[in-house]
Amino acid sequence: MRCPPDRKPRLCLIEDDAIMGESLAQLFSLEGFDVSWYRTAAAARQALLAERYCVVVSDIRLPDMNGGDLFLELVTQQPALPPFLFMTAYGTIDRAVELLKAGAADYVTKPFDVDSLVQKVRGLAEIYGAGGEADDISLGVSAAMRRIAESLPRLARHASALMITGESGSGKEHVARLFHHHAVGSTGEFVAVNCASIPETLMEAELFGYEKGAFTGAMRAKRGLFEQADGGTLFLDEIGEMPLSMQAKLLRVIQDRRFVRLGAEKPLTSDFRLICATHRDLKAMVEEGKFREDLYYRIHVIHLRIPPLRERPDDIRWFVRHFIDEFNRQHPDERRRLDPRTEQALLSYSWPGNVRELKHAVERACILASGPVLGPEAFFDNGQDVGLAVQPVSASLADYLMACERDYLMLTLERHGGHMTRAAEALGITRKTLWEKLRRLGVSKGDEQITG
Repeated sequence: MRCPPDRKPRLCLIEDDAIMGESLAQLFSLEGFDVSWYRTAAAARQALLAERYCVVVSDIRLPDMNGGDLFLELVTQQPALPPFLFMTAYGTIDRAVELLKAGAADYVTKPFDVDSLVQKVRGLAEIYGAGGEADDISLGVSAAMRRIAESLPRLARHASALMITGESGSGKEHVARLFHHHAVGSTGEFVAVNCASIPETLMEAELFGYEKGAFTGAMRAKRGLFEQADGGTLFLDEIGEMPLSMQAKLLRVIQDRRFVRLGAEKPLTSDFRLICATHRDLKAMVEEGKFREDLYYRIHVIHLRIPPLRERPDDIRWFVRHFIDEFNRQHPDERRRLDPRTEQALLSYSWPGNVRELKHAVERACILASGPVLGPEAFFDNGQDVGLAVQPVSASLADYLMACERDYLMLTLERHGGHMTRAAEALGITRKTLWEKLRRLGVSKGDEQITG
């Protein structure tokens, strides 16, 4: 259910505190929302199952039911639930993060910045109303990606140049689009170009544009990317692949915000935000003479590094569930779900193609699966070693659960370098309990690299 395009965006507010609820209802009404305010989870549940909303703003602590539990319940009942933004106190942040992993869109901590809250809600409503999913603007649930997401509104208010680095497929363009989404006063478009995909002979024409007859084949005038990005954001992906000759011309445009179309005499101006991205080490390229030093320092004002997917296992889990949910929404008659042990196989794989590879793997598994349950064999070729043996279907339930528990404990130990105390803390149990579990599962200190 999408927001009707011909009326005010409808907002469902779930808040039991009378003063807070009235203030928020007035605030969002003044911001152009049609607000429905509910003080209990029961009343909100009935409305959400019967009415269409563009976004839900909910407190976690409600008198009759936890707001998070209400969301988890509705997820199973509504195939296209509107984005949920939770308001949470500092002591329940962990609960909010759990809800993000389950599919919630975002959360704010009390006391919250009103302008930031309005911006988040408006962004969610716009994307959901346009036919996208709320999670499409989320970067993930890991601590690293949440820090990046939280920094983008502040950076978008002040920074005119942003450098994003990270491996191919890690989500650099997604971060750039979210930066543009938060840009205050932006009236233009998000214009993206991959510098590695444009032949050197055509790059100048693509960036600057050209007049009719400027060269053989120029049958009409064309606006260049600088011109198209006026008032908006220009995203130059793989900037490290740009030829040195074009780097000098790019530097001049960045400094003066003026350029001339090929075949023209009159200069044009363009006011744009610049975002550059690369998977290469530009500093090393500068030292090797392959990248201009003056351009490097001009575009390297603010630097964001996107960690590879293998460094953020929480995001692997979240993205897998998100992509499966996306498939289930599009194909309700072919619903898929993940085998518990498949998740461990996916976590043990290094994902060199990062989020892009993971998304394609999930799509392929959902399409080719012969049944509703996705096992490891649906994601990986038979000869591919993912570091996890698949438990036979004929195993008893007790053996199956024991194998799942052993694999999870060993995976946690590996992530903490075999350190028992740190692994126990991550698992939320005592060191003694962890050791007893390992002994029961047949793991001894002599078998594994276990310390601490």
